[in-house]
Amino acid sequence: MIETINLYFEHVLEYLPRMLESLGETGIMLFFAILAAILLGIPVGTLLFLTSSGNPMEHHLLNRLVNTLVNIIRSFPFLLLVVAMQPFIRQIYGRATGDPIAASFPMIVIAIALYARFVEQSLNDIPKAIIETAQSMGATTWQLVWKFLYVEARSSLVIGFTTAVISFVSYSTIMGVVGGGGIGDFAIRYGYQRYETDIMYTAIVLIILLVGLFQWLGLKVAKILDKR
Repeated sequence: MIETINLYFEHVLEYLPRMLESLGETGIMLFFAILAAILLGIPVGTLLFLTSSGNPMEHHLLNRLVNTLVNIIRSFPFLLLVVAMQPFIRQIYGRATGDPIAASFPMIVIAIALYARFVEQSLNDIPKAIIETAQSMGATTWQLVWKFLYVEARSSLVIGFTTAVISFVSYSTIMGVVGGGGIGDFAIRYGYQRYETDIMYTAIVLIILLVGLFQWLGLKVAKILDKR
């Protein structure tokens, strides 16, 4: 038993440099996806809420256009989205494979659409009385969003963000198909394809721990922000 454990750790140590490199590649993809979700997903989700029926910036045509685009992206099978975006990525970035930054482009697109929907749902859960109170106080749309809506929905926004980030981890495991690397690609190439099952399960455990860490942090922050 002890000998088996020793052999396992020796084997893991042999692959450790490549495993750490793969975690770094996953980190790069997650960084760009998270950045896109925050900088673009929140505004798009807020726009969907504000332009919907009965809200301050009600605009049926704009709402339908943005809503349709978000729905198409979210319902598109992610692997097919990755493949379909290859020519576009090559035009923009110069190459579409063999690089975690190039592989981040499809994740950026799905991150915006996915978190935008979470933001819209969080804002829809805010009681209408909050909006009516803000309007009765003469708040502008900008003030309504920043001083009322985001403050009221902050805990829900963090929970939605946590769920989105966990999905990003899952999506990142697919990026090995286009040479994006990452810990998921490592598990397949060095574990599954080489029949190194101990390495494959070690990578899977790392992915589970990564997801667990994001889940714990997200719920912790959401609990701190929830003042109800």
